[in-house]
Amino acid sequence: MTSSAFATTEAALERAAITDVLYRYAACMDRFDYEGVRDVLADDIVAQYGNNGSLNGADEVMRYVNEFCVDCQMQHHFLSVYHVEVDGEHAKALVYHTSHQLFDRAPGIIHVLVGRYHNELRRTEDGWKISKLLLELCWGERRADPTGYLAEVGGPGPTA
Repeated sequence: MTSSAFATTEAALERAAITDVLYRYAACMDRFDYEGVRDVLADDIVAQYGNNGSLNGADEVMRYVNEFCVDCQMQHHFLSVYHVEVDGEHAKALVYHTSHQLFDRAPGIIHVLVGRYHNELRRTEDGWKISKLLLELCWGERRADPTGYLAEVGGPGPTA
């Protein structure tokens, strides 16, 4: 393998590893697997979800996530990793985001958020970790199912 082919392969592997961390963050959020979420965060992460103020450190991020999800029945995140730029031990990623949540406090109403994650990651001895997470919120809405379509197709579930 030539040195340029090796460099190209290494770069692709780095981008794949970073993309995996970003998708794992969302999948763990959807499963309410907070240990899994915590595992992809750097201890000293700086995060901001919309205009809710800055969160400093993984423990504070996890507190925020727990409070936001306290009565959440279901989450479903759609992510598209649009760009990953690796610079040695650091990386930046632009991730398009659409999520749906269903809460006990609003039965039958799906909450939709559309935005972009501006992430930074750092390579650690345990792999890539998210060191900066900024969720730029662009749109939000609430939807009901007035036609009864969900019931028509069999209702919610089954759960895995």
